[in-house]
Amino acid sequence: MQLQESGEMYLESILILSEQKGIVRSIDVCDYMGFSKPSVSRAIHLLEDGGYLTVDEKGFLKLTAVGSEVAKKIYERHRVLTEILCYLGVDRETATDDACKMEHVISDQTFETLKARLAHLNLF
Repeated sequence: MQLQESGEMYLESILILSEQKGIVRSIDVCDYMGFSKPSVSRAIHLLEDGGYLTVDEKGFLKLTAVGSEVAKKIYERHRVLTEILCYLGVDRETATDDACKMEHVISDQTFETLKARLAHLNLF
């Protein structure tokens, strides 16, 4: 199953929440992302069917190895792109919003090149 941008955003959110809280339920995702329970429930079901996460008997969400890999990739892009934009003079709020959009469409080659060329700045 090829993930769309929304699926990547859900996985990234679950990763962030699991780092903050340790355990994550669908309601946590609703609160964090500002989406309705039915929307989140549908997305969770699709991600579970796609093998990106599991839901245990208590309703706790856990990323699979594949889901974790995708989530970490997107989250790294978000953090790195935000810092690059801030370094270039964009205010943090705008940089964060723009990085959220860019993280889903930038190619691996372009991202890795940016990261390598700017690593000496110790931004990330």
